[in-house]
Amino acid sequence: MIAPQRNGPAAAAAPLPPPATDRYTAVPDRAVVRDALGVGLAVGASGLAFGVAGAAAHLTVWQTCVLSLLVFTGASQFALTAALAAGAAPLAAIAGALFLGVRNSLYGLRLGPRLELPRLLRPLAAHAVIDETTAVAMVQPDRRSTRIGFAVTAVSLYLTWNLTTLAGALGAGALGDPTRLGLDAAGPAVFLALLGPRLREAGEPRSVALLGAVLALAATLVLPAGIPVLLAVAAVPIVGLWRRARAKEES
Repeated sequence: MIAPQRNGPAAAAAPLPPPATDRYTAVPDRAVVRDALGVGLAVGASGLAFGVAGAAAHLTVWQTCVLSLLVFTGASQFALTAALAAGAAPLAAIAGALFLGVRNSLYGLRLGPRLELPRLLRPLAAHAVIDETTAVAMVQPDRRSTRIGFAVTAVSLYLTWNLTTLAGALGAGALGDPTRLGLDAAGPAVFLALLGPRLREAGEPRSVALLGAVLALAATLVLPAGIPVLLAVAAVPIVGLWRRARAKEES
């Protein structure tokens, strides 16, 4: 049905629909910095737990700190130390940590066009492409806010994470063997606390995570430490095949 055309002053005064880009409102730089600092400082504090986890895995203070300085992705760091603490071979522990870190490459594919950084800055920025920096950057309405949010989150989180890692490693070392006090559970507990909200908000990714956990738990009964986390990756194609079969049934 075609709406009747209106002529005259009334038609000329009728407001035009806003363009699609107007669905976002400008965000003051101060608000972006405030939110980015909040995320960086809050998440960075969990570096204390990683420092303790490193000690529980019998890493030295400097080894634990180098991991935070060079790896700088909490999930992979916690996975590595948990596997080492369980007696996994170093190569198996590293492989599991690398699998968890692959998602950061996918984040980079989305962030690249939004940030449009100079070539010289891209390697440095790539080191800071993690869950938190991506989350803060992707909700910004324009390139300026995206860059500010990404940079402030990255710097505040990196500094806080590494300082608290050092504090946690030194504190755990001063107490002796962390496993005697049950501190070896601190790392996995913080990791689950960070993961929980993402699973509640996710759809199919939650199915992948739950199936991966089941596969990993079952594999721990028969496979050496470090291998179960690699087996958990099989949850991705399994859920994908299940979704495809369900879509065919519905169609």
